[in-house]
Amino acid sequence: MQSFIFIDLDDTLFQSLRKCGQSIDPRMLKPRAYLRDGSVISYATPKQQRLWQWLSGGGRMIPVTARNFDAFSRVDLPFTEEAVLNHGAVILDKNRRLDPEWQSRMADMLPPYHRDLLDLWEQVQCHARHEPALKPRLIEDFGVTWYGVVKHAAADEDALDKLLNAVIRPHEAVLSGRLYYHFNGNNLAVIPDVIGKANAVSFLKERYARLHGPILTIGMGDSKTDIPFMSLCDYAMIPKTSQLGGLFHHV
Repeated sequence: MQSFIFIDLDDTLFQSLRKCGQSIDPRMLKPRAYLRDGSVISYATPKQQRLWQWLSGGGRMIPVTARNFDAFSRVDLPFTEEAVLNHGAVILDKNRRLDPEWQSRMADMLPPYHRDLLDLWEQVQCHARHEPALKPRLIEDFGVTWYGVVKHAAADEDALDKLLNAVIRPHEAVLSGRLYYHFNGNNLAVIPDVIGKANAVSFLKERYARLHGPILTIGMGDSKTDIPFMSLCDYAMIPKTSQLGGLFHHV
């Protein structure tokens, strides 16, 4: 039986130096992701390095990430299967070309949501003009605007929460469910409802089952937005020190 592991990247397989913690010898960290200028932005701890060795030796690894193609290309891990990018908006084949069937489906569904996203984003940018440390940007990939994300220059989550409550939550498209938001650390994203990691994972699962018959699936992620795709899998794994891991501290 073939095994397929659908796995998130940031804060699952690697993270920023700050999140690696003070107790780990920096010499034991391994660079995993880079900025455009070539400097290291994310590292894998010894346990994350061992996790990769274990999982990749026993199954076929499919990354499921919010990263766009450019950011994904700067991840130093030898993925050889399909890749899910942009919160599920894009699926790349093994040759790192757009999956034509999935892309056709997204091209049909996404356009009606663009007006909602652009209207909300105008309000987000207006709010950010009064708080220059907020850095909003629309994420474009393969010539399409998929979603928006806001970060704070000083990683001030309270400032992001203020933006969320003042502008994003009250917006009609969010209240109606046409847009949804994802808030985890210094990352506040607004995403059209037709885009989701679970949608892309479900699509690939059905394809793999047609090709291989019964399959074993494992889902792994760190944030609340990973729950839907992880729940589609036979088994789920979460990092202890993560947004999802924190939920178990209260159990």
